[in-house]
Amino acid sequence: MSSFPDFSEQGYQIQRILGKNSTSGRVTYLATHTTTKTPVVIKQFQFATVGATWSDYDAYQQEMQVLQQLHHPSIPRYLDSFETASGFCLVQEYKPASSLAEPYQWTPEEIKQIAVAILDVLVYLQSTYPPVIHRDIKPENILVERQQKLKVYLVDFGFARQGGGEVAVSSTVKGSLGFMAPEQLFNRQLTEASDLYSLGVTLICLLTQTRSTQVGDLIDSAYRINVKQLLPSLHPKFINWLQKMTAPDLTNRFNNAATALSALQSIDVVGNPKVGKRVQHGKLNSIAKVVGLGTLALVSLLGTISFISSISNSTDTHEHHEHHKIKRHDKEKNHRFDRKDHDADDRHDKDDDEHDDDDDDDDDD
Repeated sequence: MSSFPDFSEQGYQIQRILGKNSTSGRVTYLATHTTTKTPVVIKQFQFATVGATWSDYDAYQQEMQVLQQLHHPSIPRYLDSFETASGFCLVQEYKPASSLAEPYQWTPEEIKQIAVAILDVLVYLQSTYPPVIHRDIKPENILVERQQKLKVYLVDFGFARQGGGEVAVSSTVKGSLGFMAPEQLFNRQLTEASDLYSLGVTLICLLTQTRSTQVGDLIDSAYRINVKQLLPSLHPKFINWLQKMTAPDLTNRFNNAATALSALQSIDVVGNPKVGKRVQHGKLNSIAKVVGLGTLALVSLLGTISFISSISNSTDTHEHHEHHKIKRHDKEKNHRFDRKDHDADDRHDKDDDEHDDDDDDDDDD
């Protein structure tokens, strides 16, 4: 027996759970329409869940009302809504995409594509009447299909607000810490520039591969992000664009999504020439060091060979000299022995002569 709710009377068969937020009492399911077999997303708000509040119910109602008025290819369409004994359900178009919260190493060029796509959605939202402020742009609420051309979707309009040029102050602060613009965090009036801050922080998280739970590590006490220090290899114009998107003072940001989009489209995202020069200079220094060390090693080796050769030659000369001395000494020694033998023979002959003379004298007698 399935543990999923039975939505067969409403025409849906649940396949699996896509996500769950216990604190707000919301569960998101992947389901199939029993007649058309079309995959859909069903968000169920379980008001009887521990922790669920009326503000969570308001978020459900707000999302349903806003989505019914929106028609954009990058916003999953509203399809249906119904009530059950366990809660309220919102049915949306299903997109086979993953959220940006899932670990993935996006290239700067791909991140620019994502930025352009979301800015296009924001241009649409800000052009509706009344304009819509999303108020919760973060990696978890952006879905991407990784195909030849990225397909990007903005989801979760539970915190969205509708208003004129400026959205009135809410009774409660809603949004995600680290991604909320300072004016949103301090419950001040929001403008069309408020969502730009959240998008800018999201893009920086992707570029630095920072998880949403660690976004606070990127922001200083004045709510500033030092993009140049974090991402020095980016093109200076892209760094300035990101810095302007995340300016704590909303008057220093782009006025709206259309202005931000226009500024971004002509910008190269990588290729900081200064960094390139530093890198090349560093490479040249490394090469010079290697060549210098190689030359030093070669000189040292040649010196060693020369030293060994000189020792060898010196040894050979010394041995030759010693051999010559020994040979000469032996020759002189032999010569002395020959002279001694010769002298001894002379003395022996002389003695023989004297002996013969004595014999002659005896004979005379």
